[in-house]
Amino acid sequence: MDAIDRRIVALLQNDATLSHADLAERVGASSASCWRRVKALEAAGVFTRTVRLVDPTAVGRGVNVLCNIRMRSHAADSRQSFERFVLSQPEVVECFSMSGDWDYLLRVVVADVAAYNTFLMQTLLGHPSVAGGSSHFALDMTKYTTALPT
Repeated sequence: MDAIDRRIVALLQNDATLSHADLAERVGASSASCWRRVKALEAAGVFTRTVRLVDPTAVGRGVNVLCNIRMRSHAADSRQSFERFVLSQPEVVECFSMSGDWDYLLRVVVADVAAYNTFLMQTLLGHPSVAGGSSHFALDMTKYTTALPT
């Protein structure tokens, strides 16, 4: 990636609705060149998908919980089963396999504490691969971004 590609990536991370003409004006290239560069970045896997970000509070999902998970077993089939399970749970918006004391870190978004309690007790801790968990409620979100440094 050259400097123009990096500027295109930075711009589109912040506003994916920019037209090729707008990109061209901002990066100092032609519209056709920007179109080719965007297509090349897509083909290279730099750009994966285009989405719209939603305000969680506006859709009644204003509670963020960071949940550490400890597995009963580290066997491949247990991990795969848990990861498939997590992918099927809409409340889990992020999942990381971790080093250290905990095996996974989940970010769970729910409407309220009662909804989280139900999800935790009836769904998450009910999975046969899960040995235990520890929940941490976010009081406020100081920073949230999906944009990566370019």
